[in-house]
Amino acid sequence: MKDQETKPLQFVDCDLSEFPPEVKQRAGYQLFLVQQGEEPNDWKPMASVGPGVREIRIKGKDGAFRVFYVVNRPEAVFVLHAFQKTTQKTEKRDIDLAAARLKSLD
Repeated sequence: MKDQETKPLQFVDCDLSEFPPEVKQRAGYQLFLVQQGEEPNDWKPMASVGPGVREIRIKGKDGAFRVFYVVNRPEAVFVLHAFQKTTQKTEKRDIDLAAARLKSLD
C-alpha cells in the first residue's frame, strides 16, 4: 500500500444497496483499494462519462455489475453510479446519468 491517507468515499445520489451481498462486498473492497490510492482488480477508464472517471467491473453469479467513480478530486473518491449491466455495451442512460452526477460536483 502507498503511504498516504485514506481518501473519504462519497456516493453521489447512488449506493450499492441493490447489489447482491457478495457483489456488494467485492465492490466495497475495490472501492477501499481506490481510497488507499491503489487500483481496483478490474477497471477501465470511462472517458465517455467525463475526465478522470473509471469503471470497476465485477462479475457475480447474478451477472455483471459496474461502479463508476471519479478519483481525480483531492477531497474524496466520488461514486457516481452503481448498476447491474444488462447488455454487452454500457447503455447510454447509464453514461448520461453518471455524467450528470459528475457535473453536479462542480
